[in-house]
Amino acid sequence: MKRLTGVSIVLACCLLVCVSCGKTPEDKVELAREDVKKTPVIELSYSIFFPPSHAQCKAGESWAREIEKRTEGAVKINVYPGGTLTAADACFDGVFRGISDIGMSCFAYTRGKFPVMEAVDLPLGYASGKVATRVANEFYAQTKPQELEDVQVLYIHAHGPGLLHTQKPVENLDQLSGMKIRSTGLSAKVVQALGGVPVAMPQGNTYEALQKGVVEGTFAPIETLKGWKQAEVIKHTTDCHMIGYTTAMFVVMSKAKWEGLPKDIQQIFAQVSSEWIDVHGDIWDEADEEGRAFTTELGNSIVTLSEEEGRNWEAAVKSVIDEYIETAKERGVDGEKNVALLKELIARYGQE
Repeated sequence: MKRLTGVSIVLACCLLVCVSCGKTPEDKVELAREDVKKTPVIELSYSIFFPPSHAQCKAGESWAREIEKRTEGAVKINVYPGGTLTAADACFDGVFRGISDIGMSCFAYTRGKFPVMEAVDLPLGYASGKVATRVANEFYAQTKPQELEDVQVLYIHAHGPGLLHTQKPVENLDQLSGMKIRSTGLSAKVVQALGGVPVAMPQGNTYEALQKGVVEGTFAPIETLKGWKQAEVIKHTTDCHMIGYTTAMFVVMSKAKWEGLPKDIQQIFAQVSSEWIDVHGDIWDEADEEGRAFTTELGNSIVTLSEEEGRNWEAAVKSVIDEYIETAKERGVDGEKNVALLKELIARYGQE
């Protein structure tokens, strides 16, 4: 009986070896795939304040899809556009508090919270969205402000020169005096310095405010005339690029979520994010061209300031830059150094 049992064991072992040896490479790959399927997918939420039709929202979505592609499905990012998960002015805190894992919105929508990054928005004469975006990222890289230590900054982008769009033509500062102009953050100070009355509100509320006469104009890049359909409710654009300000926008991730990612996944996020800096910059410039074309097609005018009037506008907004430097100093921030760095970066990237 014992002998028969031993023979049975030998035969069973031989059978197992034969079955194992009979496995094809395809069988082994399939087994590996099954193992991969058992690995939990990292699912992340991404709150974007832009509406789904906006080119920058689409750029954010394409970034998310690229992350998914390069991680081979190990990461899935659910995008919530149009402030449906967190409102534009609550997006940053929403990431910090865990309402969303990733968020895209404007630093300027939370006034006073970002004393270093505020400097990027100053009316320093940005030539284009690509220049502004490159400058914003390099400025962050060189300053690494404490105000952003609670989140993981993936990248920053910024629009082309902010211009004045109104329902009545504005060819000089006298015509702008007393007009209610939608603006945010430091652009509100620009409006005030130029003699207008700043009215703070996110882009998402601007169309209706213009339509109902709550405001008489808006200070924003010309792309908003198409991207947010505002050309339908204004009649004139004043090209004041010599005082072109920008609005820097963050793409940040929850620190806890970031630290919980495997190192190789973190590297993929970093690589794709670095590539998307110029993606956003180029899209801003393309959108500005489309916005200009859209507003002229609707019969709206674009007013070009005379050289003398342009100098008047530059002189008027100098007080905004000086005020930033003084206020930053009171908060322990070297505003003068920040402005000097930004001017240096604008000159450098403006030549590329």
